[in-house]
Amino acid sequence: MKVCGMTRLDQIRRLDAMGVEFAGLIFYPRSPRYVGKSDLDADSLRRERLRVNRVGVFVDAPLEELLRTVDQWRLHMVQLHGDESPRYCEKVSSHVTTIKAFRVAPDDDLSWKTHPFREAVDMYLFDAVGVSYGGNGTRFDWRTLDGRSFGKPWFLSGGIGPDDATRIRDFAAGRRELFAIDLNSRFETSPGVKDMSALERFRHDLAAQSPGPAPTPDA
Repeated sequence: MKVCGMTRLDQIRRLDAMGVEFAGLIFYPRSPRYVGKSDLDADSLRRERLRVNRVGVFVDAPLEELLRTVDQWRLHMVQLHGDESPRYCEKVSSHVTTIKAFRVAPDDDLSWKTHPFREAVDMYLFDAVGVSYGGNGTRFDWRTLDGRSFGKPWFLSGGIGPDDATRIRDFAAGRRELFAIDLNSRFETSPGVKDMSALERFRHDLAAQSPGPAPTPDA
């Protein structure tokens, strides 16, 4: 499970204690969850002994700036959520594990959309189309993914909320490429501030469902 848009160190600590595998940090200045507008800083986070993986989210960032941020924040993964080219993605993935995000519109041919990136990145993420690059709180039609094999692991994102545990478990059954789910705005009290009780209940509800393939393998 990945919880994106984290801006508070105390909440990242709680994710770690809950056993959440991925914490997303947004480095896009126009996002309301931009870490540069928060009290979270790289030095404090680096001093923490946390198991949760840090995922940096970028939108069309200059390559050198992105790589400096990876080093400064000691990011384990990078999520590219803009209009990055396959060549750009390839350069990033030569330095750090890289996820390419795709905004899914009705009737999208996802095989055609993802194919140019197959050799350029390590993972995909599928999100809903919205006014912003992620964090819109809207869900796309998951049936768009039916019958698809992308040849690499992927994250499911877009409008997943506290009442969706059963729906997630049903969707995950038999989908071996589904690596993790991505949670954000529907678990917030305000942009960048998470409702930790809701996250804890959701994780408990996922674990309490009938046996089957887990939607989020350990990192």
